[in-house]
Amino acid sequence: MVMQANRKTGETALDVVNAVVGVCLALSPWVLGFGAMASAAWSAWVAGVLIALVAIGALVAFAQWEEWANMVLGVLTLLSPWLLGFASSAEAMTVHVAAGLIVAVLAAAELWFAHNRSVTSA
Repeated sequence: MVMQANRKTGETALDVVNAVVGVCLALSPWVLGFGAMASAAWSAWVAGVLIALVAIGALVAFAQWEEWANMVLGVLTLLSPWLLGFASSAEAMTVHVAAGLIVAVLAAAELWFAHNRSVTSA
């Protein structure tokens, strides 16, 4: 496990961005007007809250499992329009794909930084 003290500001910023993306995803059904689409709205609310909570947890006490969890949540969010059948809604699909892609890529980058940091410091 990599401790918080070893993280650089840029690495911590990735978790801040993921937390913000999670909050934005959770608010998107109201902001973008797809709150009446149950599967899309519930997907945004649940995934957004989980992404934000995991990212905040990583800010408080970093552990690599948190980044793996956010990467999985990001991929599931990215695929959810097709898995849950709301790909026909442009707003819902766009926000899920964008948020999922951002979260998954940033979590993968954080894992890459954590792995390279532990390899170079050994």
